[in-house]
Amino acid sequence: MKILFIVQGEGRGHLTQAISLEKLLRDNGHDVVEILVGKSEARRLPGFFVRSVHAPIKQFTSPNFLPTQANCRANLPRSVVYNLFKLPEYAESVYFIHRRIKESKADLVINFYELLTGLTYFFFRPSVPQVCIGHQYLFLHRDFGLPKQKRWSMFLLNLFTRLTALGAKRKLALSFHPMADDGTIRVIPPLLRSDVFIQEATEGNYIHGYLLNAGFAQSVRRWHKEYPDVPLHFFWDNFEENDPVKKIDDTLYFHQLDDVDFLRRMAGCKAYASTAGFESICEAMYLGKPILMVPAHIEQECNAFDAVRNGAGVTDEDFNLERLLAFSETYRPNPDFMRWAKSAEHVIVDELEYFLPQSQPHHMYMVEDFV
Repeated sequence: MKILFIVQGEGRGHLTQAISLEKLLRDNGHDVVEILVGKSEARRLPGFFVRSVHAPIKQFTSPNFLPTQANCRANLPRSVVYNLFKLPEYAESVYFIHRRIKESKADLVINFYELLTGLTYFFFRPSVPQVCIGHQYLFLHRDFGLPKQKRWSMFLLNLFTRLTALGAKRKLALSFHPMADDGTIRVIPPLLRSDVFIQEATEGNYIHGYLLNAGFAQSVRRWHKEYPDVPLHFFWDNFEENDPVKKIDDTLYFHQLDDVDFLRRMAGCKAYASTAGFESICEAMYLGKPILMVPAHIEQECNAFDAVRNGAGVTDEDFNLERLLAFSETYRPNPDFMRWAKSAEHVIVDELEYFLPQSQPHHMYMVEDFV
């Protein structure tokens, strides 16, 4: 098949999923002809993504959350007003996506949780089948069991998720563990990059971390003042800093996002702290690292809720890393998750090869084989 990727560009998770899936598809004889990535004024496309993919990349203006003035958590009212003013640009992006679907002559569109893809399919009804992929589609599953708090926020999140999937033939829900299918929702293992599987996990003396919004760095620095002897290596997406590494002192470093260095430090850390992005939680679980999750918005709160249920870590309102160190004393890695993650290639390729022309055979693997 010839396949077109459309990727939400906010954060690290969807980008690394696209890297993983492109390699997986190329290894199985398919061709990713183009990758369209949503962009915004608040984000820049990380260099590791450009270096890691083979298909040509094109960008388009896309909606995104704006952080609070402290640049920590998402500010929903501010985000809504900002995105309303940008509607004319988003309309141009919808036309652009429709044009690229036609001109790329793709056999399949894979949507990594990009809202404008769903709107393109709603307004233009392209004939090319669309498959959506992301952890967020698991929140629509009848057996997921949503958090009881913040029902209004959960309603809005699931509404947004449904809008991203308008016109989709299938929704591939990335999950920490196997679950039965639910209509068009297929539960699949997380999309970890091949580099994760070749890491040699060791237990170092430092805490590794990732900050979705650079404003969380102040929280890390406050904790560091109280516990200066604990080495900290945190990664951030802070385009205001030009240096690849900002050294605060001998035990606190902030690194620009570089996935090779990120995974290397993940494999060698004592524990991992993050703003609860699904992808990095899965990487830490696979490498056997205890996790502290500090969600920056409702989607990440659901990620953290699910990860805690699966024994991966603890949550907090702030980077109180002493909780992580305490949890690490009793944490035990989950071998069932590791087996489930390793099954991803067979399960995902089979789901996508359903859309091959009937004359081309493909191998069948059932999710139930891994239950």
